[in-house]
Amino acid sequence: MKKSKRGNVEPFIVMDVMENARKAEDRGEDIIHMEVGQPGTAAPIKAQQALIRQMRNDSLGYTVALGLPALRSRISRLYGEWYNVDLDPKRVVVTSGSSGGFILSFASLFDVRQKVGIGSPGYPSYRQILKAQDLEPVLIDTKIENKYQLTSNDIKNKSLSGVLIASPANPTGSMVDYKTMESLINTAIEENISFISDEIYHGIEYENKAVSALQITNECYVINSFSKYFSMTGWRIGWMVVPEDHIRQIERLAQNMFICAPHASQVAALHAIDCKDELNTNLTTYKKNRELMKTGLMEAGFTKISPPDGAFYIYADISEFSNDSLEFTKLVLKEAKVAITPGLDFDPKRGETTVRFSYARSTSDIINGLERLNSFMKKKFK
Repeated sequence: MKKSKRGNVEPFIVMDVMENARKAEDRGEDIIHMEVGQPGTAAPIKAQQALIRQMRNDSLGYTVALGLPALRSRISRLYGEWYNVDLDPKRVVVTSGSSGGFILSFASLFDVRQKVGIGSPGYPSYRQILKAQDLEPVLIDTKIENKYQLTSNDIKNKSLSGVLIASPANPTGSMVDYKTMESLINTAIEENISFISDEIYHGIEYENKAVSALQITNECYVINSFSKYFSMTGWRIGWMVVPEDHIRQIERLAQNMFICAPHASQVAALHAIDCKDELNTNLTTYKKNRELMKTGLMEAGFTKISPPDGAFYIYADISEFSNDSLEFTKLVLKEAKVAITPGLDFDPKRGETTVRFSYARSTSDIINGLERLNSFMKKKFK
């Protein structure tokens, strides 16, 4: 049978790295995982317990397409707690992970062949989902002096129908401040560009709280997830916030594309929001890991990095060691037994000379991984 051109997307390289690491482990090798953006912790215990209780008395069938009303209401209250934003629960849409949110957003906002701007380096699935929907991703090279974040000047005069901003960002962990976010939104409004804010790493910040686009405007789409801060990656549960006059359009799309997000995941997510003690413990671990990484990578020779304001990533320049990040990461996996991600995943043009480190695992893993990296780098490059 024929294949569609829309299905001709590139692989998510980090998943290939994970598979190579798994094969090494199957051979009995001890691998430290710094490649995957996944918390090393499980979903909050009280959330798991609440789901078990409900499963005893509930068949957990379909929910309404926009999600459990109780969950939508609790998410709306979260915006008051985190940002002092009064958010109507009707504008909250529960999705099958943030990926479901991106699919719904792109289908709702754009027609085929329209252009959507995304910063490079950036999360690779943005551009692949856009391609799969017959949209044109416009990669905009960002600069390290701007923390690899887009500025308002970057999106002017490019005939864009939309722009997607991520703060904290993957792969860099950098954030935009209120003034920058406001300038980006105002420019988007002036140029009639639909504005999408990826906020899935909110909650994992260090010195400053991340800015939500909803603090500035209601004329935007915001996408978030329970995967990162709430430590629920495999549950595939997220949410989006849309303008009031977009609710019914999103609802129709969600009904047909997904029916609903997983009911069991929605129940667990509802209770996860209030597991603050456990979530703060996870955040304390990330903070400790971040400090260890900043110092340890510098000692190993990775001196050119973007500021990791949030999330659990560090993006490093390896140009003085290699101009082939894929081969570099293969060598690190083979000899140091540490899995890291090549920059090619995030920046097709400049990613040959960058890599991403994740510090989402246990502190003992981070210490061990840094020791291995330091030994490897001294052996190979000093």
